Amino acid sequence: MKNNVISAEVVQNVFKESALPSIGNAGIREINKLARDLEAASGTKFIHMELGNPGLPAVKYGIEAQIEALKNDVAASYPALDGIPMLKQEASRFIKNFIDLDVAPTNCVPTVGSMQGAFASFMICGHLNSKKDTILFIDPGFPVHKFQNKVLGIPMEHFDIYEYRGEKLREKLESHLKTGRIHSILYSNPNNPTWVCLTDEELRIIGELANKYDVIVLEDLAYFGMDFRKDYSHPGEAPYQPSAGKYTDNYILMISSSKAFSYAGERCALLAISDKLASRKYPDLKKFCNQEVFLKGLLFGALHPLSSGTSHSAQYALHGILKAVNDGIYNYRDDILEYGRKAKLMKEAFVANGFQITYDKDCGEPIADGFYFTYCYPGFTSEKLVEEMMYYGISAISLDICGGSRQGIRACTSLIKRDEIPVLAERLALFAKDHPIK
Repeated sequence: MKNNVISAEVVQNVFKESALPSIGNAGIREINKLARDLEAASGTKFIHMELGNPGLPAVKYGIEAQIEALKNDVAASYPALDGIPMLKQEASRFIKNFIDLDVAPTNCVPTVGSMQGAFASFMICGHLNSKKDTILFIDPGFPVHKFQNKVLGIPMEHFDIYEYRGEKLREKLESHLKTGRIHSILYSNPNNPTWVCLTDEELRIIGELANKYDVIVLEDLAYFGMDFRKDYSHPGEAPYQPSAGKYTDNYILMISSSKAFSYAGERCALLAISDKLASRKYPDLKKFCNQEVFLKGLLFGALHPLSSGTSHSAQYALHGILKAVNDGIYNYRDDILEYGRKAKLMKEAFVANGFQITYDKDCGEPIADGFYFTYCYPGFTSEKLVEEMMYYGISAISLDICGGSRQGIRACTSLIKRDEIPVLAERLALFAKDHPIK
């Protein structure tokens, strides 16, 4: 390296002090801390692509509603475990308006971010049937979900969807489900990290197999409506956000306020449980939490011991946002389209300097521009590329920790400002100069 942005001595000292067994396979928060430490040691600002933090201001309708709630002294009282009625009502309306699914307000439950919603769902799904002990991940995926299952001691299976698109998905899924061990299937749509978007055909396959094998679909909608190739943002009008919920009653939707509404800091999300699943009785669940009914098990066997409810004022904030969106006063898509615009420019800079988009196709189409994309460089493994790019002031995470079968890196567009994209391009050019492609 002759053109690295940060001296090799500084980088190697910080690496050594971190005591990480593998820099390239470190977790998201570990990479973030490493980059911050390198910034402090070198005085050089990093291009941060590791953390999926919103890069836009929080939606004003949430802020205004939360301030008003705090003025009305909601901070002094515990919230109801299953959520405030007005939020539950608006959540049900939102799901109908933008997914075209009917979920009763009773079965819309706020959680402390989708992270808690996922953790609670894993806890309960893992105890529904003593004969089913394993969760299936359609990968690549959010690494922390696997860590949550590790903490809970839940066995995991996974496969990379990239080679199993369309009807090919059926046989691959069924090869796992027919063992009888699987209690639930988790995927994100759009996908973190690849930005692959499952089609209606694929979601139908997932729903049909969920019915056939009686497994629960955990649909992570953290990036709700963010496949910008279609406009899902008009209440009560097609097209709607695609969902396997159209094809099965065995579903839980995880709806985040962090990305679509830039309200990450207040940690308020939603679980939407299908009406049939919410009321279904599971005798084996009683051994775990003294409840047989799924919704009661989730509330009293998971959410109660985890946090005893979700921030009272944040629930009013989310209600304010959802009401504005449902009423057509606020179109969330208008703001978050900026992520797609930046992704396009960033990908152009990578490709111009010899990098390749790792997950480049989505059922034959070019991958959409959005919150994430993936890239690789000839001759580099995922692990080595993450480490090497830190010498050039660029931080991101390895696809290895996301369950990807391909070598490469996940890049997040959110924290990159427009005026930083030329800086990114300059650093990529220096990397390419030091690592000529043979």
